Order: sequence, then structure tokens, then C-alpha cells
Amino acid sequence: MGINRLAELIAGASARLHPDHIQELCGVLSSTKDADISQALKKCIGGSLPDSEMLPLIEATGAVKGISSAEVSGMFRAASSAAHLISKNQSVDLVWTGPRTSMVPVRQTSQVLAELIDQATHSLFLVSYVAQNVGGILNALNQAIQRGVETSLLVELSKQHGGRVDIDSVAMLKSNLPGAKIYSWESQLHGAQVTGSVHAKCAVADRQIAFVTSANLTEAAMERNMELGVLIRGGQLPQTLHDHLDALVTTKQIGEVET
Repeated sequence: MGINRLAELIAGASARLHPDHIQELCGVLSSTKDADISQALKKCIGGSLPDSEMLPLIEATGAVKGISSAEVSGMFRAASSAAHLISKNQSVDLVWTGPRTSMVPVRQTSQVLAELIDQATHSLFLVSYVAQNVGGILNALNQAIQRGVETSLLVELSKQHGGRVDIDSVAMLKSNLPGAKIYSWESQLHGAQVTGSVHAKCAVADRQIAFVTSANLTEAAMERNMELGVLIRGGQLPQTLHDHLDALVTTKQIGEVET
């Protein structure tokens, strides 16, 4: 345990605490002796963080020999500013298909997904268990391909080809999206004894917009089912999701279906 662990814990705490609370803590630390840093932390933020976060923070602070209260204060100020900047530049919207009320505004799945596809300029990656009867989404994807957007989709294989679903989504997508890369989970193709299903449902555009949803690429999910999702613009999550999907391709965990 060292300075890196302490920085990690301070970053986590700063993401949870209001900037005014951090400002108050730093004010106390400015007049705190180095030997009393842990007591200052307990006094100022002990009631605002769960023990599962507070106790490791106290332990990590004590484990870094020679650290001063001014250095701890500076770490909290920097982490708080970074957390505030990230939250300011990130938006998260609720996406819902199904019964609505007049009390909470929500956006519909098909509308959000089509908008994400339309806004893509460089890359698109969609993941779904099945894909069926989504003409509007296919049209949007073809328009993206025509704009030069690198378009990829990962779906579950049909039972005929080693998967767990009756619908042959791969054949449908390859027929309707000739310019897209269609991927499958390689463990299914290689006959692993124990395999799972491609049960994730998500989309990411340009490493900047991510849509995580319960909805498959089907007409029922887009229009009729009760489905829940979140749309995230900005921040680190869209980049991380894109990087993860790209890494699955690079490490050959998923492979492009050629035929």
C-alpha cells in the first residue's frame, strides 16, 4: 500500500462528496498537524462515507510515511476538481419503452438508438442477443455505413450454427447490412463444453455516446415491451465500453463471421 493506493481512495471519496464538503475538509487540513491527518478526515467526512470506504482511506493515509496535511489537502482538491469536471461534461438520460406517466419524462428506446446511430461519424458497435424486424434501425445503420462510419454488430449465433437462439440474426444482418462487420462469440464456434450467450445489449458511437439497455434489436423491444436503459454522453464510460469491445476483437474472443 502506498501513495498510489491513497490517491485512488481519495479520488473515489471525492467523487462521492460535494465540492463544498471537500473545501471544508481542506480548510481543516490547512491547520492540522501532519500527525493528526487521520483525525481530521474522521471529523470532517467520517459521517459522509460508508465504513467500507472510510476505513481503507484512514489506513492508506497512515501507511504513507512522511505525507503532510498540505499534500493530502492538495490531493483532495485535485481529485474533487477532476470529479466535478467529469460530471459536468457527462449526461445520463433514462430510456424507457412501455407504459408512461406524466410525472417522469422519459425517452423511448427506438428513438434513442436511432439518434445515436444518426449522430455517429466514425464508429458504431452494437451488441444484442437477437436482431429481427427492425427496419428503421437497419435503415439508420445503412445510412451510417454510407457516411463512412465503421459499423460492427455482435449477436448470438443461431442453434444451427452453435448458438442458443432459433433466429439466425447473423444471416439477416449480413443480408441487410453488407457494409457492416458481424461478430459472434468465438467460444461457441470452437465447441467449448460450457458456453454462455451473448446476452448483453448496448451500443456505442464514436467512443463518446453509450447506450446500455435491456432491449434486443427487435420490433417488440423497440416499440412494445417494457424495456429500461440509460444513455450516457461524455465521460469515460463510452470510451471504456468501446475499448472493451475492441479488445474482444483484438484478442479473438469474438470473431467476424465471414459467411
